[in-house]
Amino acid sequence: EPEKTDYPPAAIVRTTSFNNQSKPSTREENKKPSGLDASLKVLPGIGPKNAQNLEKLGLHKLEDLLYFFPRRYDDFSKMKPINQLRFGEELSVAGTVQKSQLREIKGNRTLFEAVISDGTGSLRVSWFNQPWLEKNIRPGVQVVLSGKVDMYLGRLCMNNPEWELLDQEHLHTNRIVPVYSLTAGVSQKVLRRIMYQTVNFWAGRVADFLPEEIRTAGNLLPLSQALRQIHFPDSDANLREARQRLAFDEIFLIQLGVLRQKQNWQNRTAKVFNVSDEWLNVQINRLPYPLTNAQIRAIHEIRSDLTSGRPMNRLLQGDVGSGKTVVAALAIAMVTKSGMQAALMAPTSILAEQHYRSFQKLFVRSQADDSAPFDAGEVRLLVGDTPEKEKQEIRQALAAGEIKLLIGTHALIEDPIEFKHLQLAVIDEQHRFGVAQRSALRSKGDNPHLLVMTATPIPRSLALTIYGDLDLSVMDEMPAGRQPIETHIFTPLERERAYSFIRSQIRQGYQAFIIYPLVDQEHSETEDTLAAVQQQQRLQNEVFPDLKIGLLHGRMRPEEKEQVMRQFRDKEYHILVSTSVIEVGVDIPNATVMLIEGANRFGLAQLHQFRGRVGRGNAKSYCILIPDNEDAAENERLSAMVETNDGFVLAERDLQQRGPGEFLGTRQAGFADLKIANLTDVHTIEKARNLAQQLFEKDPQLSDPRYQPLLDKLNDFWGEGRGDIS
Repeated sequence: EPEKTDYPPAAIVRTTSFNNQSKPSTREENKKPSGLDASLKVLPGIGPKNAQNLEKLGLHKLEDLLYFFPRRYDDFSKMKPINQLRFGEELSVAGTVQKSQLREIKGNRTLFEAVISDGTGSLRVSWFNQPWLEKNIRPGVQVVLSGKVDMYLGRLCMNNPEWELLDQEHLHTNRIVPVYSLTAGVSQKVLRRIMYQTVNFWAGRVADFLPEEIRTAGNLLPLSQALRQIHFPDSDANLREARQRLAFDEIFLIQLGVLRQKQNWQNRTAKVFNVSDEWLNVQINRLPYPLTNAQIRAIHEIRSDLTSGRPMNRLLQGDVGSGKTVVAALAIAMVTKSGMQAALMAPTSILAEQHYRSFQKLFVRSQADDSAPFDAGEVRLLVGDTPEKEKQEIRQALAAGEIKLLIGTHALIEDPIEFKHLQLAVIDEQHRFGVAQRSALRSKGDNPHLLVMTATPIPRSLALTIYGDLDLSVMDEMPAGRQPIETHIFTPLERERAYSFIRSQIRQGYQAFIIYPLVDQEHSETEDTLAAVQQQQRLQNEVFPDLKIGLLHGRMRPEEKEQVMRQFRDKEYHILVSTSVIEVGVDIPNATVMLIEGANRFGLAQLHQFRGRVGRGNAKSYCILIPDNEDAAENERLSAMVETNDGFVLAERDLQQRGPGEFLGTRQAGFADLKIANLTDVHTIEKARNLAQQLFEKDPQLSDPRYQPLLDKLNDFWGEGRGDIS
């Protein structure tokens, strides 16, 4: 296999000029050639069968080919005389065929051999099971070969190299060669030939939708050159510039889309809610603990939104335990103070109940505290298993405006639920809800203010891109007195030591979590991957026979999961064995140990979420990471967990190491199908965002005729259903 060079979309400033490329005319820039919509069958040599095979790769029309980018490149541009070849090199050589022969070998197979000479030396070359080569590679013919230099009986040779006749256009040899994803019935050589035909003819005819001013400001190649160079690059530098232009296009279109959504939202009007400094200070001072600076900053940002006359559309992003709920509660109190209503939607009943209990404790009036913002009956809980009679009563009180705050699961958005004056919707763990669910909750009111919360720290580059339509409040500070969780890496041989430690914590009256990467052994791809079902039985029978051990995994029904979590919270189990379903939000203040098996199989963001399940009470808490094997204990990711408790630092590292998948949640649409942009490339993201904002400030509707191609491309990129105001 030749050298596999993966060229990352590095943020590289343009340095090369392409004087030999003619600049597209204005007419070309503003018009998409209709031929690009033609079926692939118009290409020579592509009949119905080939077209059907190419469809499996998502290639239906000529334009699809232009945007079907190579998955990697083999650099065969280095040519050497035969007498300078070294064993193991991957390169190209040119020479004349001295002799050739086809012979049959064992098992009905063939071996075609040739000797190539270039005047400095000779090289033996062989191909297995390609008898047709005898007609093409004949003595006297000049060829170019690209491949790896091997050795046989002490002499250098090449096995199964790529080859071309010397007078051909070199597509497969003697250059940086594109390597495409394939499917059955389509060979690399055939696909490369098709791509070359198409790119050569059509790249220069493609309309460039980016306005000239954006191209100049961004130091970007014209689209036609970028398409040529991404497929058949003349040099590494040209390839980098092509990637930079095409990555910029994708990020720029995302940025324009989210800015347009933000503008649509801000063009609406919303009810104004003013609260006095005096009232706010009373509410803050009656809390049992001081707020952090980050909490106070977020409260002031929300207060400013509520007085703006436009609907608030804010993402409250804070690490586990940073105190988002209190901030949301004060936002709710600001709105309900004037007789309006608020809703708080959480992804599970147990989380909804947790919020309900927090509100009861901190924000509902009692004999000891009559300055709290709510009377007892004004805050209610609605979940799937709320008795029907109580549901009926809640529906009536809600429609009459007697309930100020309704906390619940997606039961809040079901049809019979009607608010009298819903003015604030708060959504917890927003990545667990789809666009339709958020929209359904908003539709229960008339342009209500919207506050969405997440405990997953999101790296800055992603927040600017994926959540670019939301205003962002970042809670990057922990409440005073909250102890960092002590994290240790144990090897599998030290597992007994971990069990002894868990037993000592349980003797002191605490509880523990043990996490496994799989549900059961049957679905394990390797035997050393431990699985929750079998391990829970082993722990119960062999390790902790005197303790009660619960089991939680993703194949259980939602009500079964919630039942187990309730039992654990109520101390019916000493230990909870779980798969990754334990991640989000559940508060077990009595749990002090989080043991994670197969820790090398999880991302940092996920490990950090697991760790955040402990350390929620006053006791010192611990996280123990046990990787699959001894070698994995040296894992860089796991070391990062020991070094820092800061979720934002870990999120940045996770994004660099594993890509954006873990952060996308229900915003996957539109981001997962990026062909070339890299959501870790902060330089390109910031450049695209700045230029998108400048363009938007100048012409928010893109109504200037010069921007028509960009507007068409934007609408095409976002398509149906990708827009999401929250």
